[in-house]
Amino acid sequence: MNAEYYFIDAFRTPRTRIGDDGAWIGEWVYSKDLFFENVHFKRDWLTPFQIGYKAMIVNISDAVAMNAVPRYALLGVAMPKSMSLHQMQELASGIKEAADAFGIEIIGGDTIGNVKLDLSVTIVSQSDGKALTRAGLKEGDMLAYTGKIGDSGRQLRYLLSGGRIHTKSRFAVPTLRQSFVRKARPYLRCGMDISDGLYSDVEKLCRANRKGIAFRKNIRKKIGCSGEEYEMLIAYAPRHAKTLRRLSALTRTPLHTIGRVKRGTFTNRCKAHHF
Repeated sequence: MNAEYYFIDAFRTPRTRIGDDGAWIGEWVYSKDLFFENVHFKRDWLTPFQIGYKAMIVNISDAVAMNAVPRYALLGVAMPKSMSLHQMQELASGIKEAADAFGIEIIGGDTIGNVKLDLSVTIVSQSDGKALTRAGLKEGDMLAYTGKIGDSGRQLRYLLSGGRIHTKSRFAVPTLRQSFVRKARPYLRCGMDISDGLYSDVEKLCRANRKGIAFRKNIRKKIGCSGEEYEMLIAYAPRHAKTLRRLSALTRTPLHTIGRVKRGTFTNRCKAHHF
């Protein structure tokens, strides 16, 4: 049994808004992700600036994935008492740089002392009524992902073995596909960001729509199970393939079709990242 699915399902109701990258209510989308020391990162892997930056970016990814414009952020920060004022300033600078890049105003939150560094971010985004959700997948649709996947997992394995990574590596600085999602939205059936790994997120999309997938070719487990990529997983009708290839080129966003939606189910065989 998937413990994460089990716990989330405890809160579902017939009118639930749970199940997408964020909760879409009227013109607003609300999303939250955690970024915890010794779960998502170790402090000797990243500088305080990088930790703050990534904590914001992985949260902004949810807004981008739903084709919403991030407007405001609430921060929850638990800091060890050993952190110096300089380290606190660096952490804040990383948070602000990511927020400023997307025009986000930080409007409040909470801070406490802790035995380690944990961050929780709530993003409030605005939707024009065309939010991209996980619902609507149809038999015969094509599934594809943007960019390149596998690097984040490879870099994580390198860090776990005691290595170092480049300051601009995928693990430290994810690339978000805001321009592509915005332009492609009229031609997309549904979508989500790839935060837990391609196979894991394909399972979520299929599970949400009670569908399966016929893969075009085998994707190596190290690539398909690589988490925290923050590329996009999208579904579209075959008739839109040419248009999406054009938009892919226009926005310089590589697009890789992986399979066709079919009846049945798909079960992810990757080990859970955080459970």
